[in-house]
Amino acid sequence: MKATDPTTQPDHWDLVIQPKGSFLNLNLKEVWKYRDLLVLFVRRDFVASFKQTVLGPLWHVIQPVLTTIMFLFVFGTVAKIPTDGIPPVLFYMSGISIWNYFNACLMGTSGTFVANAGMFGKVYFPRLVIPLSVVASNIVKLLIQFALLVAVFIYYAFHGYTIHAGWALLLLPLLVVMMALMGLGLGIIFSSLTTKYRDFSVLLGFGMQLLMYATPIAYPLSYLQNKSYKWILDINPLTSIVEMYRYALFGKGLFTATSVTYSCIFIVVVVLGGIVLFNKVERTFIDTV
Repeated sequence: MKATDPTTQPDHWDLVIQPKGSFLNLNLKEVWKYRDLLVLFVRRDFVASFKQTVLGPLWHVIQPVLTTIMFLFVFGTVAKIPTDGIPPVLFYMSGISIWNYFNACLMGTSGTFVANAGMFGKVYFPRLVIPLSVVASNIVKLLIQFALLVAVFIYYAFHGYTIHAGWALLLLPLLVVMMALMGLGLGIIFSSLTTKYRDFSVLLGFGMQLLMYATPIAYPLSYLQNKSYKWILDINPLTSIVEMYRYALFGKGLFTATSVTYSCIFIVVVVLGGIVLFNKVERTFIDTV
C-alpha cells in the first residue's frame, strides 16, 4: 500500500471568497445562505432603537399621532387645505405611515458603509445583508403604524364613515415593496457616495425634509391641479405611489398609468444604479472610510 503525502493533496475549502465579476451581480444565493444573519440584524435594529427608552415601541404610535396633530393644525386649521372628502385624521395618518417607511429605509441604508466599517473590516458576509435588514426591520414599524391607522379607520366606520373595501386593497403590499425598493436603491447610492464625501449625509437629511413637502403627504394632489408648480410633484416618483396608497385605502387618489409607469422606471433605475455603485465601492471602501 502506497503512503500518500498530505502536503501534496489539494486543499478543500468550505467557502471561497472571490471578487465579483460584474458590478450588477447581486449574489442572492449567498445572501440567502446568510439569512440567519439577516434575521439577527433585523432583531438588532429593532431592539437597538428602543434600548434605554421608557416607552419602547410606543414611540412608533406617539410619533404619527403628534405629527397628525401638527398637520391638523397647520394644514387643516390654518391653511384650510381640503382632504378630498377623507376625514383629515385618516388622510394625514395614511400619508405619514407610508412616508415614515420610505424615510426610514432611505436614511437607514444611507449609512451602511460608514456605520458598519469596523465590522466590514473584520468579518466577511454579503454586504447587501445590512441594507436588506434595515428595509426588513422597518416593515415591523410600518405594521405598528398601519395597525394604528386601521384602529382609527374602525372608529370612523362606527361613526358613519363608509369603508372602502375594493380590489385596490390588494395593491397595498405591492406599494410597500415599491417604497422599499426606492428607499433601498437611493439609500445604497448615498451610502456609496458618503464613503468619500461626508457632505452627502448632511445634504440627504436636509433634502428629505424638503422632499416630504414636495410629496402629497399633508395635502391631496388634486389641490394643486391648477397650480403652476404642480410639475414639481409630477416629476416626484413618490407622488403616484402615495396617491395609489390612498386610493387603495379610501378609493380616492389622483394618478395615471403614465405616472405609475414613470415611478416604476425610476425604481428600476435607482436599484440598478445603486447595485452598481454598491458593488464598486464595496471593493475599496475600507481604504477611504
